[in-house]
Amino acid sequence: MAGKTESQPTPMMAQYFRIKREHPDVLLFYRMGDFYELFHDDARRAASLLDITLTARGTSNGAPIPMAGVPYHSAESYLARLVRMGESVAICEQIGDPATAKGPVERRVVRIVTPGTLHDEALLDERRDNLVAALHGDNDHWGLAWLELSSGRFSVLEVEGEGDMLAELHRLDPAELLVMESLPLPERLEERPGLRRQSDWHFDLETSRRLLCDQLQVQNLSGFGCDHLNRALTAAGVLIDYVRDTQRTALPHITAIGVESRDESVVIDAASRRNLEIDQNMAGGQDNTLASVLDTTATAMGARLLRRWLNRPLRDREQVNARQHSVRLLGDEDHVEFFNDILRGIGDIERILARVALLSARPRDLARLRDALNALPALAERLQKIPEGSALDALARDIVPWPTLADTLTRALIDSPPVVIRDGGVIREGFDEELDEYRALHENAGDYLVQLEARERERTGLAGLKVGYNRVHGYYIEIPRAQARDVPADYIRRQTLKNAERFIIPELKTFEDKALSARSRALAREKLLYDGLLETLNAELSALTRMARALATLDVLHAFAERAHTLSLVCPVLREAPGMTIRDGRHPVVEHVSTHPFVPNDLYFDDDTRMLVITGPNMGGKSTFMRQNALIALLAHTGCFVPATSAEIGPIDRIFTRIGSSDDLAGGRSTFMVEMTETASILHNATDQSLVLMDEIGRGTSTFDGLSLAWAAAEHLTGTRAFTLFATHYFEMTSLPEQAEGVANVHLNATEHNDGIVFMHRVEPGPASQSYGLQVAQLAGVPRSVITRAREKLMVLEAQEIERPDTTFSNRDTASPRQEDLFASSPHPLVEALEQLDLDSLSPRQAQEWLYQWRDKLR
Repeated sequence: MAGKTESQPTPMMAQYFRIKREHPDVLLFYRMGDFYELFHDDARRAASLLDITLTARGTSNGAPIPMAGVPYHSAESYLARLVRMGESVAICEQIGDPATAKGPVERRVVRIVTPGTLHDEALLDERRDNLVAALHGDNDHWGLAWLELSSGRFSVLEVEGEGDMLAELHRLDPAELLVMESLPLPERLEERPGLRRQSDWHFDLETSRRLLCDQLQVQNLSGFGCDHLNRALTAAGVLIDYVRDTQRTALPHITAIGVESRDESVVIDAASRRNLEIDQNMAGGQDNTLASVLDTTATAMGARLLRRWLNRPLRDREQVNARQHSVRLLGDEDHVEFFNDILRGIGDIERILARVALLSARPRDLARLRDALNALPALAERLQKIPEGSALDALARDIVPWPTLADTLTRALIDSPPVVIRDGGVIREGFDEELDEYRALHENAGDYLVQLEARERERTGLAGLKVGYNRVHGYYIEIPRAQARDVPADYIRRQTLKNAERFIIPELKTFEDKALSARSRALAREKLLYDGLLETLNAELSALTRMARALATLDVLHAFAERAHTLSLVCPVLREAPGMTIRDGRHPVVEHVSTHPFVPNDLYFDDDTRMLVITGPNMGGKSTFMRQNALIALLAHTGCFVPATSAEIGPIDRIFTRIGSSDDLAGGRSTFMVEMTETASILHNATDQSLVLMDEIGRGTSTFDGLSLAWAAAEHLTGTRAFTLFATHYFEMTSLPEQAEGVANVHLNATEHNDGIVFMHRVEPGPASQSYGLQVAQLAGVPRSVITRAREKLMVLEAQEIERPDTTFSNRDTASPRQEDLFASSPHPLVEALEQLDLDSLSPRQAQEWLYQWRDKLR
């Protein structure tokens, strides 16, 4: 083929072009022998992305055809790299028999690997969800559907407003997002990795309903409580159609659709999620996050569920209280140790069962499932010992022994099976008589022939009889020509030689038929038995999936119990009265990673105190204090115990944070613009049940502008009556409690020592007395000459301020830093003029002139 001009492509390349035209937007892995090959632009792209050699195969219109390839046996590692780069790959396999093919072997795309539809263990992060989602709607109303193919979890949600839609997408963080071709999207979504534009005709409500009913095997969707969610159902149908197309197989593990409502959870927007570092830190990593501190789960499926709970705290007190009760029951030290040991042997059976459903489970998957089933009796027995009347009762009903299934897998699989079924050696000896016979024939053919030769010599009395084999004639019994006339009647002549005759007998013919194909028959039989195991498991898939999800829930509750014991956490009380009372609250992450003892602090909110204005030095602990209370409120609504001596939490509908400084250069937004955008979201959406954290509002612009914005924002929040922690360096803000109800001052204290500063990290009532800015700058390593010069300048500024009339300042302790108060009521100009007049020296005529002048000005 090499060197041939292809004005007409070869049959093999014609087949390639036909398949490639059906998948123009993805890389095509085209199976040729032991390699997946890529051609033309796919080859150039793959060579660049994977750093593999770009070669050529034949020519097209006189030019070499670019080609690159990866070995079939190691393709997973290459696929993993491509998927992490956001690429999708169509896997094209040989499905015909090369021995009988006339022309190119028949090939077909058997699966399209995309970032959101992964289920191979090697391609997934085992402790994080991997979702594919679809979005449908407009700026006011949005429908969202998402699916984790590797577990079968399928859910829908409808929200109102672009902000809520973006918040949900940030929570779910899908690897792929399907949207209508013509749908205008917010700018920040247009460049989102994994965005897939689909033709508008896919987004048809009636078509989606038919697809969903077909998938879920129902006549209508009313039983799932989503029949009225037209936008979400449209998105869900598009999603099922997309996943079916990529997998090229049935999806039997997707049997239900869950409905979420934002009213059921404590809403946390994208900015607040980042600021609270729930499962991702500000740098984009996973260290030093709330999840990293709490995640002592024994299974990967438990770790994923833990992150879902943390990212979606519940408002339903009944559900949260049930979780708390379960944590208390599991908190016994003996229970903690027992469940930890048992659960560590369970494995990620949720994803294993999904691969069973997709018929892609490997032998080691089934071995891990076998081990899990064998561990269930002890686990179920221990659950039965826990008192009834808790959320653990429902888990105990699903976590039950499967003795027949466990026995089948134990008898069928060797202890440590190989990675793939392809080369055999998976099924245990003694499980299947026919397989054992094939293996024996293959492995013991020599011994059998020796035994047959001995038996036939004894039966015939022919000492020169020999049993042999050649590739042309197969197995035979060779007799010297002189003795050939004495062979038994069942000897059938096969070949005549110069000095010998060769015969075959029925027993040897039967052995020949079996022995010559024993290896291939053994592999085929083993594959058939393995497929039978998958069928057996699929028959029980629904109940097994419920068991897997119950085990994941048990794992999270057990982790909560272990953390409560190890980190000295207490059970919070969810009350109906508004407010928060937290005694000796601590920041769970800071306390965990710090080498110094953490200083706990109290928080008290009720109907009469809804805002705390927090002052104090930088590094004094303002942000830590604010975040710890938000995290305590979040944990309380997940069912987890909290880092405090005691905690009572009233109803909370949302948690908002405006903390830290960051820009959005790609989106053309400055630091201050980001700050104001986040502030606007809070002011528009906060209610009297919201918890709001505002840190240093207005610091990104001039002093007067910033202070004005901070004051106005605080006043607005007092009007909404949101529970607000408002940290500021504007000391004018400390006069807000004098002018607004429900506001109090607190500060983080510090002391000076030898020209330095010692942070006490203790929250005290009242405003701070000074800012300690120069001392913090000195700690940061600012040159001493700069600090000295700054002190000199500060003395000049303070002296100038003291000389100004006191009428420009609000009343406060003279020890406080002096800064103009924009919000004190300014004296009327007439009052100021009158105060400057020496009334005793005025003549009656002068006094009359003053009165006329000011009457005219007043008019």
